[in-house]
Amino acid sequence: MTVQHKITIYTDGAAKGNPGKAGWAAVILLPQNYGGQGRVQEIGGGVKHATNNQMELTAAIEALKYLNKLPLRQDLRGGVEIVSDSKYVILGITEWIGNWQKNNWRNANKKLVLNRELWEELYELTKSLKPKWTYVKGHNENKWNERADEIATSFAEGLPVELKKYQINAG
Repeated sequence: MTVQHKITIYTDGAAKGNPGKAGWAAVILLPQNYGGQGRVQEIGGGVKHATNNQMELTAAIEALKYLNKLPLRQDLRGGVEIVSDSKYVILGITEWIGNWQKNNWRNANKKLVLNRELWEELYELTKSLKPKWTYVKGHNENKWNERADEIATSFAEGLPVELKKYQINAG
């Protein structure tokens, strides 16, 4: 299948106290040929009490929910890449989740999987879009990962930055 539109999403989560005040963010890069222009859409939010892992999962979930609202979402299957600095999220959704499901949501140590509801929601959202998952090292001067971190951290600190929506140049 030829992908008509490729969307790259950078996600991040943050928690102060872990658990504690927390935030999540996604920076969504919409391509030049999507709607006639390339653009960036930032989304994020915060909660009073959560863990970093819960916010990392929430960022990916909310980004996929956002994509499901786009008018050309049916053209996106296989054309979505989620970039995260969370090995927990990436390994969980690409490697571990199958065994968790087979083992009645128990991990390799026979303990109940933490954040099961979030994992189930993320799994359901990935069924239609089939995103590619890519790891990026955090705090390593990646422009979009740094921006996602800034947004998530600002929500966790209770001082959210302005979320932006802007045009980007092709290239």
